Amino acid sequence: MFESNDLKEKIQSAYKQWEEKTLNKFKEKNPEREKEFTTISFVPVNELYTPTNISELNYLNDLSFPGEFPFTRGVQPTMYRGKFWTMRQYAGFGTAKESNERYRYLLDQGQMGLSVAFDLPTQIGYDSDDQISSGEVGKVGVAIDTLADMEILFDKIPLDKVSTSMTINAPASVLLALYIAVAEKQGITRDKISGTIQNDILKEYIARGTYIYPPKPSMRLITNIFEFCSKEVSKWNTISISGYHIREAGSTAAQEVGFTLANGIAYVEAAIKAGLDIDKFAGRLSFFFNAHNDLLEEVAKYRAARRLWAKIMKERFKAKDPRSMMLRFHTQTAGSTLTAQQVDNNIVRVTIQTLAAVLGGTQSLHTNSRDEALALPTEESVMIALRTQQIVAHESGITNTIDPLAGAYFVESMTTQIEKEAVEYINKIDSLGGVVEAISEGFMQSEIQNAAYKFEKQLEAKERIIVGVNKFKVKEGMPKELLRIDIRVQEEQIKFLAKIKNERNNELVKEKLAELKFAAEGESNLMPFIIDAVKVYSSVGEICNTMREVFGEYKERVII
Repeated sequence: MFESNDLKEKIQSAYKQWEEKTLNKFKEKNPEREKEFTTISFVPVNELYTPTNISELNYLNDLSFPGEFPFTRGVQPTMYRGKFWTMRQYAGFGTAKESNERYRYLLDQGQMGLSVAFDLPTQIGYDSDDQISSGEVGKVGVAIDTLADMEILFDKIPLDKVSTSMTINAPASVLLALYIAVAEKQGITRDKISGTIQNDILKEYIARGTYIYPPKPSMRLITNIFEFCSKEVSKWNTISISGYHIREAGSTAAQEVGFTLANGIAYVEAAIKAGLDIDKFAGRLSFFFNAHNDLLEEVAKYRAARRLWAKIMKERFKAKDPRSMMLRFHTQTAGSTLTAQQVDNNIVRVTIQTLAAVLGGTQSLHTNSRDEALALPTEESVMIALRTQQIVAHESGITNTIDPLAGAYFVESMTTQIEKEAVEYINKIDSLGGVVEAISEGFMQSEIQNAAYKFEKQLEAKERIIVGVNKFKVKEGMPKELLRIDIRVQEEQIKFLAKIKNERNNELVKEKLAELKFAAEGESNLMPFIIDAVKVYSSVGEICNTMREVFGEYKERVII
């Protein structure tokens, strides 16, 4: 970044003089607040940053211009000067009818896309009438058992006009099949629908836990989706490689980037091994990151992730198409930062996190609601969360220029620091034999656990402050107007499922499930068989159990 070493030496000399004559004298009478300043990820923060901190940065190679390799400054040439990010609200609760009403309300309020939350039984491939589902139906998301539920969920919502993101992993192939079937019932062909399935099973083994099958068949299902969508559902993002849950589990920013991109490498390798051309599927890969409270570190994290992924795709996988090198990502504000104490403080936290995501160049954003530490959000809370995005978009001014923090000495230094640490993690994972081996060894789980423990110790020692939790407390009663899911939701859902099972052609269901099982025992792409099964109203549980019979279930290794 310097035109000459002479300028660098002049700045270093001037800095030393400032430190001795001005800074140290001032600090003698006015000591600093902390003995050591760090980011939320424990990275030491200097007193001051100057051009010397980014002296090795090469503008054209490391930054370049928006829409051009290495995409540090954004994946689109105009970014938000062209159009804003997609404003989503992650929503789903109770029955499909209740969630449909919430979706239509959000779309009326200016939301640009849907983001579907599924209940826990759906996420792990069980029907609402399964004994294991008792007490969980409709609790943390919408209950989906058959195509009939999906028809209600998207009633009066034109699927060729709305982009839909679905947070589903182990049964991702089944939910995508259901979505395709609903669209076709609306008269919409597969090539017209757009959206994303999360479909990231590796992070489930690492940080979240809603897995079904062992890694090998899980990776087969994922690559089957890649192949099928590249031919049939061309506008669909076939995976959202997720750092979000890794961060929610307690990782640092660098761990979030390193582990997420390592998972991305594993998916690309699996797809290539399955015979897919890198430039045929890589352009539909997307990522999902957390937006935490340390605003500038978060901005640097997104920029580092973009630059590093571009290098990985170009240098490691020899991708030729620039779209294959673009890291496009959705962001969600950090649920783990929401506090049950003084819930209105969460509005401020979400605003900071929204700024971080937008300043970092996100393509899509969900903002959490103030009351989510206590319950599913009310309509009023969801409205505030959505308005937060809209105010940042229309009133803050930060969307008027592309990558507004580029060139900031601290941000550029932190971007390079996070990239460097992430590379070290990827190299370590490679040395262990790849992500699946690293998971079986407990490497990533252990690193996250250690970071989470360190953070918790700092909170307990009040070395790090959370307002309203370990400082600035007030006495307060339980907030009113919380959204509660009545047990009648489970009863109604079980009755509705029984009705569907009674009215459908059960012989045809048995036939389609048998065809799926036979295909699973062989090497065929399973997506066409799953689509055939959902169209005759086979349930999510029946389809997943059919594949359980062939693939078995994953048993987690306890990491101590």
